[in-house]
Amino acid sequence: MTKAIKLLNALPLPQRARLMELAQEVSFPEDDRIFEAGGRADRFWVIRSGAVSLTQQVTSLQRVTVASLGVGDLLGWSWLFPPYEWDFGAEAFSPVRAYEFEAASVLDLCERDPQLGIVLVRSVAEILAHRLESTRGRLMEHYALHGRGSL
Repeated sequence: MTKAIKLLNALPLPQRARLMELAQEVSFPEDDRIFEAGGRADRFWVIRSGAVSLTQQVTSLQRVTVASLGVGDLLGWSWLFPPYEWDFGAEAFSPVRAYEFEAASVLDLCERDPQLGIVLVRSVAEILAHRLESTRGRLMEHYALHGRGSL
């Protein structure tokens, strides 16, 4: 499995500085639901401290953690693709501090700085590929451990 990339580290310094001009510092207390699957995706975060669990509702009563995110990780990518709705839920596993970015402002910046846009989209795509691989493995593990049959 490849090592996860960190979004801000993937950007060249001039583009990183321009993106960071749009950042707002936010925090979430432990156990806070940051967003729910199906909700409106109009922002994203880069985690500065703490841990976040990405969850998938598998039954009406059961939620499964499909990924754990930590320092430097991108939280939220659904803002980049229609229908702009969260595919997973997210919960603060511990107190979290993060940089928050409003999607509309970032997309406007990408239009004005195509180099930043290309690097940003490529970085998000690489992060998604890594997460898909990890999520698939976790779901297979979950079903194998809980006798739900094969996938």
